[in-house]
Amino acid sequence: MSAVGEIPMIASLPMYTRPELNDTIAHFWYLIRKNLTEKGINAPENLSQDAENTSSWLNPNLVLSQTCGMPYRNILHGKVHLVGTLDYNLIDCPPGHYFSAIVVRKNDLRLTLKNYAKATFAYNMETSQSGFAAPLNHAIIQGVSFPNRVETLGHLKSAEMVANGQADIAAIDAVTWMLIERHEAFASKLRVLERTTPNTPALPLITSLTFNPNQIFDAVKKAIQELPWNMRDAMLLKGIVKISASNYLNVPNPK
Repeated sequence: MSAVGEIPMIASLPMYTRPELNDTIAHFWYLIRKNLTEKGINAPENLSQDAENTSSWLNPNLVLSQTCGMPYRNILHGKVHLVGTLDYNLIDCPPGHYFSAIVVRKNDLRLTLKNYAKATFAYNMETSQSGFAAPLNHAIIQGVSFPNRVETLGHLKSAEMVANGQADIAAIDAVTWMLIERHEAFASKLRVLERTTPNTPALPLITSLTFNPNQIFDAVKKAIQELPWNMRDAMLLKGIVKISASNYLNVPNPK
């Protein structure tokens, strides 16, 4: 399949990048690209990991990217194809679903979410399902709205600010939290206070309306099977599943 006009093709897997995973993610893309090529789908040699997310997600020559559930339902639905959802084999989660770990400092003696009602809540961005929408939906059931908020532009920064006392509480994507526990020394200063209900579809893979999502799904599925075990473990990756668009659209935005 050829590119649309003269716009260069683009692909990215930006959501769980870390320096420790750069080579692994690059190899994962190498395998996906190989499988796409076998299906006659041209794809860029390298991922555009630094591309601005929204513009790349709406690029008519987007071959593959991973977005978040909130921008998918609010911005992207109907403008991109849903390819599938990576399954990270999270404990007590249905395949392809996830939760947010609500973290606080270990030496903070407050024991319930209500105790943090006036605390400083660090969130990555207002377009984040796991860092913003899910915890606010979770908290409002307990009468908590977190009026004191600070935007950090990243889950890692949110967790670090809590550990350093610059904020008191944050909600971290479950996969990101597991990677933080593996790789960040400051994780030892944190504990999980609560977690959101694990019934939210995880971060979806998307492609532009130009491409056949079923072919791309098959290429990703085969790449996961071909990926060496140690690389799958490094990414916490188990497989890929199909979750309907309606399951994403039915997740509520925070009031």
